[in-house]
Amino acid sequence: MRKAVVIGAGIAGPTVAVALRRIGMDVEVFEQLPPDADQRGSWLNFQANGLDALRSIGVGEWVEGIGYPVDAMSFVNGKGRILGTIPMAFRREDGLSSRMVPRAGLFVALADMARHHGVRVHHNKRMVEAFHTDAGVLARFDDGTEAAGDLLIGADGIHSKVRQIIDPAAPAPRYVPVLNSGEYIPDFHVDVPPGEFRMQFGTRAFFAWMNTPDGGTIWFANPPQKKEPPRGTLSGITDAQWRQRLHGLMDGDAGPAPAIIDATPGPVTGWATYDMPVVRNWHDGSRMIIIGDAAHAASPASGQGASLSLEDAVILAKCLRDVPDTGAAFDTFVALRRERVERIVADSHRASAEKAAGPILRVIRDAVLPRKFRAAQKDGGRSLRWLQGHHIDFEVPVAARSSGHR
Repeated sequence: MRKAVVIGAGIAGPTVAVALRRIGMDVEVFEQLPPDADQRGSWLNFQANGLDALRSIGVGEWVEGIGYPVDAMSFVNGKGRILGTIPMAFRREDGLSSRMVPRAGLFVALADMARHHGVRVHHNKRMVEAFHTDAGVLARFDDGTEAAGDLLIGADGIHSKVRQIIDPAAPAPRYVPVLNSGEYIPDFHVDVPPGEFRMQFGTRAFFAWMNTPDGGTIWFANPPQKKEPPRGTLSGITDAQWRQRLHGLMDGDAGPAPAIIDATPGPVTGWATYDMPVVRNWHDGSRMIIIGDAAHAASPASGQGASLSLEDAVILAKCLRDVPDTGAAFDTFVALRRERVERIVADSHRASAEKAAGPILRVIRDAVLPRKFRAAQKDGGRSLRWLQGHHIDFEVPVAARSSGHR
């Protein structure tokens, strides 16, 4: 029986482990964080194609009850003028839709799913090196322990150690010039229709809010910051300082943002945003490969980070099942995935830039966006079919393909 060593127990890691178990492989997952670690980024957009990927391997029920459904996005400017409303997702025939989910809840559910399916998940294991052996591959951790397998999968996020090992010349994560902050407020209501997420292109910052069926409110903000903050700087900002900064950005704009900031239980925190420009080498040709954010992190503006990671996990398992040579299976995976994910990364980077627009670009944006939103509304979400309508049939075999490069 072939064995895979998976580095990272976030979203892609547990899912690829379960998918590999389905094709008869032994799997162990190693995560550097403790099981109760605070997950930076309180909520994420979990779109229908991600749930489709989980359903394809028979585990959709593990996450279907998490979070809240979202039907539409409405957009306003700083003065409160409606710029447009668009469907949140393509209306799939199977009824799957987009949801806002707590990041920590999703991580816990996927780790529980993996353990339920016989996957060993180890925490507090930070990998420091990995290399080929005569028998396969060996990973070494900072506590002196080791893990051996036939192949190693890096699902270790945007700051991937496995990516550095595969390609020391790979580009570093790219800073996106907006920060993130956000939370959930229980027993707090905002004036927005049910199932609608309202997005505000404010005068100085982007701010968004949504009611939840249990009587609460989810919100997030993207304070602009052109220069990347030095490591550790943001974690040193206090709750009071974050609130003061957000008030400075949102006070004076129409809408409930100031009241939302005040009502948030706290502590209010913030974190930097990154994506990954093109990563040329996703694998080393024979034993090691990266998937998910390690290979193609999109900014949060895409709403696709989690879903693309789940697609990766399932499709990699199909490739390893149907293409006997591991290196050729890796190359087939890259050929199947690269064009789709890099298009999404590029689109989300442009969307993030719009959030940090200056005075002149704001005028142009507010003039152009209503036309785009009217077209999208008339389209009924069909233009999103390629994105959110993506479907995986796990039983359909994969034919070997060449990506042209690793």
